[in-house]
Amino acid sequence: MEYHVAKRTEAFQESVIRKMTRVCQHYKGINLAQGFPEKEPPEEVVQEALRAIQQGNNQYSITWGLPALREAVAKKVFRFGGLKADPEREITITCGSSEAIVASLMALVNPGEKVIVFEPFYENYLPGLTLCGGVPVFLRLRDPNWALDPDELKKAFSQRPKAVILNTPANPSGKVFSRQEMDLIARHCQEAGTYIITDEIYEHILYDGLKHINMASLPGMWERTVTISGISKTYSATGWRVGYVIADAGLMSAIRKCHDYMVVAAPTPFQLGAVVAMDLPDTYYAELREFYRERRDFLLKVFEDLAVPVFRPAGAYYMMIRIDGLGCGDDETFAMALVEKAGLAVVPGSSFYHRPRDGQDKVRFCFAKKWETLEQVKEKMERFLKK
Repeated sequence: MEYHVAKRTEAFQESVIRKMTRVCQHYKGINLAQGFPEKEPPEEVVQEALRAIQQGNNQYSITWGLPALREAVAKKVFRFGGLKADPEREITITCGSSEAIVASLMALVNPGEKVIVFEPFYENYLPGLTLCGGVPVFLRLRDPNWALDPDELKKAFSQRPKAVILNTPANPSGKVFSRQEMDLIARHCQEAGTYIITDEIYEHILYDGLKHINMASLPGMWERTVTISGISKTYSATGWRVGYVIADAGLMSAIRKCHDYMVVAAPTPFQLGAVVAMDLPDTYYAELREFYRERRDFLLKVFEDLAVPVFRPAGAYYMMIRIDGLGCGDDETFAMALVEKAGLAVVPGSSFYHRPRDGQDKVRFCFAKKWETLEQVKEKMERFLKK
């Protein structure tokens, strides 16, 4: 039988990250490909979710999210970023940040309208653009420091994009956009009448004294910024699927329509757990940063000792390395050999670029792991590269 499916699906491929997870399971290896941590959520957050289930909070919440969680999000973003968002009209709870991104793109971008995408990019952005018919305008950040070229930025904005997707701290590069870069992007957005969708899911995982900057807090940017985050990374609850969108009410009304018909609502008991997470003390976030800094520095030393070039991450919990001088072929060849021979699954760098050749000299590691796991990674990498 011949099947006639929607043409939009023809551009989709299986997520390379999830593919490497499957391959890892086949070889019973260590999964350094998918971005879930070997760290449990705070105990009080878990207990609140369990209590919610036991007390019968197992049905739909209000589509936009439980009022208590929207209020808790409003308090948290004011506390950390100075954002004043109305929990009734300007905050929506979503099924993770991934759904929030798709809902926002669907709400803002018409078929044929252009959207700037910085690369390397998180692989979910392009399918989201395909679903809404948006046309990506790729703007490459130059390694090793992932520098933003002002002339290339100006050229991209000359195409009058409808929106920009900005991920900071960024996956996979670990780049944290500076205040100067943010101001430059903001100025272009205001001059071109462009919206900006900010993926801030790693907002609390930064290193070397860096501070997170909310684009929506910059002068003149509240009305044209859609801020996206969630509990997955900060609170180690990637499976709970609780994210949120913050935007001016004029934008949020459209985003809520898309969210409503795509998922109805985020999981109710996990929303109640997230209420507790939003109110954790400052010490929690300081300890989180130190937890991941120690692991970053450990892996940096591992690769330094092995003379493997590393792109030092300033935020998030991923690390990219250069593999073109290791004599192991391109990124896909290296990744498959590493999982087959050493039991370590990583992500080929080509999956983060629109032209695969631009990422064939890189692979990405997730270092959100227990010390026991990282010690095994060290031993396995040493054996693999010294053969």
